[in-house]
Amino acid sequence: MARSSSKRPREEDKEVETKKKIKSGPEDGEGGPDRDEKVPTGGRMTKEEKKAITAARGGGVYIPPHKLKRMQSQISDKKSKAFQRIHWDALRKSINGLINKVNTSNIKMIIPELFNENVVRGRGLLVRACMKAQMASPNFTHVYAALIAIVNTKMPEIGELCLKRVVMQFRRAYRRNDKLLCLACVKFLAHLFNQGVAHELLVLQLLHLLLTKPTDDSVEVAVDFVKECGKALREASAKGMHVIFERLRTILHEGEIDKRVQYMIEGLFAVRKTNFQDYPTKVEELDLVEEDDQIPHDNVTIDQNHDIQRTLDIFRYDASFEENEKQYDEIRREIMPESDDEDEEDDDDEDDDDDQPAQPANPDEPMKITDLTEADTINLRRKIYLAIMSSLNFEEIVHKLLKMCYKEGLESELCTMLIECCSQERTYIKTYGEVGQRLCLLQDVFIECFDEAFAHQYSTIHRYETNKLRNIAKFFAHILHNDAFDWHVMSYIHLNEVDTTSSSRIFIKILFQELSELMGLQKLKARCEDPTMVEAFENLFPKDNPKNTRFAINFFTSIGLGGLTDGLRQHLKNLPKRIMLQQQDLDDDSSSDSDSSSDSDSSSDSDSSDSSDSSDSSDSSENDGGDDNDSSSSDSGSDDSSDSSSDSD
Repeated sequence: MARSSSKRPREEDKEVETKKKIKSGPEDGEGGPDRDEKVPTGGRMTKEEKKAITAARGGGVYIPPHKLKRMQSQISDKKSKAFQRIHWDALRKSINGLINKVNTSNIKMIIPELFNENVVRGRGLLVRACMKAQMASPNFTHVYAALIAIVNTKMPEIGELCLKRVVMQFRRAYRRNDKLLCLACVKFLAHLFNQGVAHELLVLQLLHLLLTKPTDDSVEVAVDFVKECGKALREASAKGMHVIFERLRTILHEGEIDKRVQYMIEGLFAVRKTNFQDYPTKVEELDLVEEDDQIPHDNVTIDQNHDIQRTLDIFRYDASFEENEKQYDEIRREIMPESDDEDEEDDDDEDDDDDQPAQPANPDEPMKITDLTEADTINLRRKIYLAIMSSLNFEEIVHKLLKMCYKEGLESELCTMLIECCSQERTYIKTYGEVGQRLCLLQDVFIECFDEAFAHQYSTIHRYETNKLRNIAKFFAHILHNDAFDWHVMSYIHLNEVDTTSSSRIFIKILFQELSELMGLQKLKARCEDPTMVEAFENLFPKDNPKNTRFAINFFTSIGLGGLTDGLRQHLKNLPKRIMLQQQDLDDDSSSDSDSSSDSDSSSDSDSSDSSDSSDSSDSSENDGGDDNDSSSSDSGSDDSSDSSSDSD
């Protein structure tokens, strides 16, 4: 009895100690007490401060919000531990709230709100909130990765911390054979690599670890990982991607894994053939970071033990709290200078509005109400959709649509809505083309509207899926086939390697194939070679550059319409001759110029020689004349003497 009674107090003491440990809980900054720290401000906390801290943590008795604010406002000393603790809890709640409500549509609005909080002090809270949210909802992994990528451009330490924690969490799950946690971690790592936070070396190391000693689970994790980041990995390291797929092929041929996993590998090879079309690198709404601004962390590898800085998740007393807050305010102004400028402008506008006296409105003039919500446009689009879907034939649709255009400016909205309804169908329905044809034939204003719609649709064709793109191309092909609006819309299409994308080339292919089926190849060729349509088709059949000419010939030949390129082939065939003729013409021109210059020089020389000869001849003639005169005078003298002698006789 004595022994048993002596043991009881010890057992009771152990139970009391264990209860105290359970009540104290972990020191994770979420309800647990702080570690023993010396507060330099000195003094014990008052009851009001303790109540405020307890209420801020969310534990204890419920306190109404107005009473809680009053209790917190009573703590005015910013250097006190109680004030910093309340500020820390508010920071944690704010970061958790922002991370929980972020999605694809509002991420641009969440980022400024996030930077308004002190994410330097709460970087551990931010990373932990992102990882918890990603574990809870893996389908939103790309959203959280995009958010970390944006923060990483301004504060690389946060991106590096997140990457280290995800890597260490994966290593821990890999050692414990926790398949679900491994899948979540590799998905997060894949999207961090797609966003430019992780380096390709980390990805290749991770795949090497999973495929060195393959098991069913490790191969399954590797297949999911490659699906998520395969497209980006192919661009970053094509050789590494080839080695990974060769290893998967070897595992598949060995046949030591389960049939289900073998089918997964075969599915991955099928995805690779489609160039990972169903697994894009980035969603268009989340492509927010320029490639030059990305900061990949190549120092984070899979085989190192990284310091994940757990102490950042726990509240710590900061002796220089106010100075650090001021420093972060300066950092925030550098990151978001526009927000402060906008706030100041708003304040100035409000002051100006207050200074101006209120002007009384004229009661005689009717008040003009401007609808900025576009409610009328939304109602019109709804009516157009219902009219199209509730009609039996295209004539009834046209009759209803013309009634809706009760004022000017609605025609363009009607054309746009008609094209959108056509694009939403699973397959092309001829009724839409007949409606567009009839509208263009009835009123000329619809011709201009469809002309503008064609230009707009072609400029934004890269945003559409293949099915929508096909329906739009067939719609315009039907209208062009019936000459409902001008063929000069073809001038918007520039067929060359620089100005086209994969989507625009698919659009041109479907458009011309549909025109060929409706008109026939000969009629389509005659239309393309029509002299009056030269300006419309000069960009589709370019002759300005041999490279563009060959590109157009190869394109139309590949889609089965090589007959349209006979003119281009003849032009390309005669191009060397033309170049030679032009070169000869240039040579002839240069030679003629040189001949003319030499002729002018020779003519000037001949003129000078002729002038010298004429001057010499004139001199000689003068001398001869003098001699003749002398001889004549002598002759006359002799005659006179003879006459005189005869007279004397």
